[in-house]
Amino acid sequence: MKTLRRVHLYLGCFFAPLLLFYVVTGWYQTVNPDRRKGVSDSHDLVSRLSRVHVEQYYPTESSTGYSTHLFRVLIVIMANALMATVILGIILAFRTSRNKWPVWLSLALGIVLPVILLWLGQKHD
Repeated sequence: MKTLRRVHLYLGCFFAPLLLFYVVTGWYQTVNPDRRKGVSDSHDLVSRLSRVHVEQYYPTESSTGYSTHLFRVLIVIMANALMATVILGIILAFRTSRNKWPVWLSLALGIVLPVILLWLGQKHD
């Protein structure tokens, strides 16, 4: 149990900055319908950071090309670590809770609520 907590702690702390970056830039893209398409359109910092989120490179005027391989490898590692951290968090929630039904209810709501909201957002003619 102690080892699980320690792994969860270190994975969470290591990937927290990158996860926050992806949450913030993803949020920006969700609420901002004005999508910059070219490098020359990415003038402000937020637009450039959003480009990292979508295209995996930071646009600059001086570069002639980009290689996204190394950054994509980091993102794959981050995604796997996030999945592991979430699974560890669920395991810890069950192991440390005397009453398991709130944990089950939270998990069920975390699955059902997004599905319901997506269904409610559909327009039918």
